[in-house]
Amino acid sequence: MIVTVKVEGLRDLEAALDDLSKSAGKGALRRALRTAAQPMADLAQSLAPRGDTQTLAPSIAVSTKLSKRQAGLHRRMFRNERAAVEMFVGAGPLPSAHTQEFGTQHHRAQPFMRPAWDQDHRAMLDRLGKEMRAEIDKAIQRAQRKAARLAR
Repeated sequence: MIVTVKVEGLRDLEAALDDLSKSAGKGALRRALRTAAQPMADLAQSLAPRGDTQTLAPSIAVSTKLSKRQAGLHRRMFRNERAAVEMFVGAGPLPSAHTQEFGTQHHRAQPFMRPAWDQDHRAMLDRLGKEMRAEIDKAIQRAQRKAARLAR
C-alpha cells in the first residue's frame, strides 16, 4: 500500500535550505527526519508481537538503508522520482516482518507499523517541521561561522 502525505506551509524552510550547500541541506534534512521519525519507530517496537525469537521489535529502526529486496522494489516504484532525502521506518530485513504485519492464509495479522502510523503520523509531521527548522538554523549558523573563519 502506498500512502501519500502532503505537507503544506514549509516554504520558508525551503527558502532557508537554498542558503545552504546541497550536502549541508541534505545532512540537516536527514538529521531532522531521523529525529522526528524515532518516536514512531519506538511506538512500532512497543506494538510489535513478541515471539520465541524476540527478533522483530529490536529490528525496527529509522534508517536511510533498505534490504536488497526492499531497495529493488523501491527503485521500481519510484523509478522516475529522485527525492533529495529519504528516510525509512520499519523492520529490518526479516522474512517474517511483513507476514506479522499482514498475516497469511494460516496465521492472523498482528499489525505493528500501521497502528504506529495511525497513532503518530500527525505528531510526527509536527515534529518534522520543528526539527527541520532547528536543523536548518544550526546548519546556517555553522556555515556562517565557517565563512567568518575563512574570511579571517
